[in-house]
Amino acid sequence: MKSFVFITLPLFSLDQLTKWLVARTIPFEDEPRVVIPNFFALVHYGNTGAAFSSFSNSNTAFIVLSLVTLCVLGVYALRGAFKERWTQTGIALLTAGVLGNLTDRIIHKHVIDFLLFDLHVPFAHPWPAFNVADSCICVAAFTFIISSLREKKPAFSAEKKL
Repeated sequence: MKSFVFITLPLFSLDQLTKWLVARTIPFEDEPRVVIPNFFALVHYGNTGAAFSSFSNSNTAFIVLSLVTLCVLGVYALRGAFKERWTQTGIALLTAGVLGNLTDRIIHKHVIDFLLFDLHVPFAHPWPAFNVADSCICVAAFTFIISSLREKKPAFSAEKKL
């Protein structure tokens, strides 16, 4: 519950606040607002798909998937399945990200993406625009990897059980 209050709610609020500011100050699909030349700009794009605009025009499917994900996470959380701190942090981040993008999909019929970096590398020139919720989901994936690496593995036994 602490991770929900101290991680999920503040990050969800930050996501929605930043998207609200973008929607109010940057015209939809207008020219990028350059912050750091040749590296970072603010934009106002709509994404009806998933990462890198894959599965575009699937807003309804992603609403259903998000609701199912939140229900499953909620059931597991209520049953006390997430005991390890890294896992709890990952779940809190994932929940913030899913809630943020779900809110957009319901209210705007697309996810608002506004952070645009140009890393000057092939296939990412520029990197696809993203938002705070997307960042939460990516960091959650990283924390799940850390959590899985930190799990205590049962000792290997060479004895065969008959």
